Amino acid sequence: MIYVTKPYLPPLEEMMPYLEKIWESGIVSNSGPFHQELETQMCEYLGVDHISLFSNATIALIVAVKALNITGEVITTPFSFVATAHSLLWNNVTPVFVDIDPTSLNMDPTKIESAITSQTTGILPVHVYGHPCDVDEIEKIATKNKLKVIYDAAHSFGVNCHCGSILNHGDLSVVSFHATKVFNTFEGGAIISKNREIKLYIDHLKNFGFVDEITLDQTGINGKMSEFNAALGLVQLKYIDKIINKRKVISDHYESQLAKIEGISCISSTGEMKSNYSYFPILVKNSFPISRDDLYDKLKLNGIHARKYFYPLIPNFPMIHDMYSFGSEPLPVANRVSSEVLCLPIYPDLEINIVDMICSLIEAA
Repeated sequence: MIYVTKPYLPPLEEMMPYLEKIWESGIVSNSGPFHQELETQMCEYLGVDHISLFSNATIALIVAVKALNITGEVITTPFSFVATAHSLLWNNVTPVFVDIDPTSLNMDPTKIESAITSQTTGILPVHVYGHPCDVDEIEKIATKNKLKVIYDAAHSFGVNCHCGSILNHGDLSVVSFHATKVFNTFEGGAIISKNREIKLYIDHLKNFGFVDEITLDQTGINGKMSEFNAALGLVQLKYIDKIINKRKVISDHYESQLAKIEGISCISSTGEMKSNYSYFPILVKNSFPISRDDLYDKLKLNGIHARKYFYPLIPNFPMIHDMYSFGSEPLPVANRVSSEVLCLPIYPDLEINIVDMICSLIEAA
């Protein structure tokens, strides 16, 4: 079976010295030495000032919303994983969905201002598939309307835009280290912040709200990354450039093979950015002989487990749709893309002959 992605696992022998140190020290959590070392190394690698490691990116998103004291309504994208909206709902904030750009598949900045009300306090865009949002336009809108911006950058580890790391944009950015991501700690995530004051506040929030052993000043949560996950991250960092380069080779090969197939559109990275090739999404257009769902089934019958990512749209889940009123915005682009998108397998160890086989199956359809 070939799945959309699988985690890169570093050589076990490289992990053993880290595990031995954890066992010897007895420090397994609470910002131990590997946790602190990983924060330092990641700031250097990513080109960011401050990073707070978390047990997972969903908790990080929830804490980011609380850290900025966001209330009322937040404008966000319907084309994302449900954790984006859940982070708002857990903070009793109402998500207001606006349509997406048909090329980038990110939030369409031209739709934001018409969705702003007296209750709006923030914007939560997503760098979908690691492709940067129009950060300059979003910043202009946020500044004009005095709104906070949190970027869900779950897919965007190591991605650069026109001015450096994409993670430096917004008031906060949240990145995921889940096993399906380019860089992973099996489970994990982080919040990137711009000053030490907000970082320390975030660190208190993720540790139940404790300032020190006897001082509690916030209603916090347990979001701490363990020493084991941090150690895995330190080993992963040694290989991350090779991992991204391997993914680029696979992505380029897909594009060259699929370019000749009518009705299949690739969503590729363009412009002045450094991509991490986190996913390989295609759009199955009406001109293709069979539907997206039929192609998905055909690949699955041949042992290829692609993913309809993202389908359904977040506001189309009955649980979310029935709980909240999101206005009359019909989201035509997002609905169309959600019915066409299919993410094909991409991971460092995927062999080119398997890529060729996948492309042949699509062409044969």
